[in-house]
Amino acid sequence: MDIKLFDSELKIMNVLWKNGDSTAKQISTVLGEEVGWNRNTTYTLIKRCIKKGAIERTEPNFMCHALIGKEEVQEAETDELINKIFDGSADKLFASLLGRKKLSAEQMEHLQQIIRDSK
Repeated sequence: MDIKLFDSELKIMNVLWKNGDSTAKQISTVLGEEVGWNRNTTYTLIKRCIKKGAIERTEPNFMCHALIGKEEVQEAETDELINKIFDGSADKLFASLLGRKKLSAEQMEHLQQIIRDSK
């Protein structure tokens, strides 16, 4: 993925990923309630996402449609984190996560299943 989204833009995308296609007004209402943004802030960020190719705008009603999926963004952000902080080593990231907190037996089994499925 070549589109780099900032945290504020990801808030816009999260509304679309959660609620599906939405008008700019609907997005503004949600983010006004969740983070206290005013309409102008929300519309400015929507327009940035449109310019970056993350959102498509259609009429009527300034309808917004996500052009990139959440999984695609998560994968790109994870790759960036691994490269930037863990010298490109996914196992260093994994070890860091495991060392931060005690995992339950259920969580450990889930992680082991993920590892088995990825082989």
